Amino acid sequence: MRALHAHWVWVALAATGLVGLWGLGAAILRRPPGPAFKVGVGAAVAAMLLQIAFGFAVYAQGLRPAGEYHLFYGYLVLFSFAFAYVFRAAMGRRPALTWGILLVFSMGLAIRAWMTVAG
Repeated sequence: MRALHAHWVWVALAATGLVGLWGLGAAILRRPPGPAFKVGVGAAVAAMLLQIAFGFAVYAQGLRPAGEYHLFYGYLVLFSFAFAYVFRAAMGRRPALTWGILLVFSMGLAIRAWMTVAG
């Protein structure tokens, strides 16, 4: 499980980064997001939630991260997604911009979490 958590981070980072930049690009160009963007957002969120679930499983096995703030950044990502769920109606006004910002932000938090154990 530890290896899966260590390798899945690249999938989660790529998904949130690419879809986040897609959303920001659509917002800058003032183009409405299509159905493919919604699928991309779902896949990116699912990839990051799987990464967090793998982290919980590793923690449940008794393994602890070497980085002092690793868990903190994981909880921040989880809290950010919960916050987005609560305010999903407001996010619907400018979905490309809000999802783009949220996904790039969560990618940054995941990078920071990775850096606490890699560095």
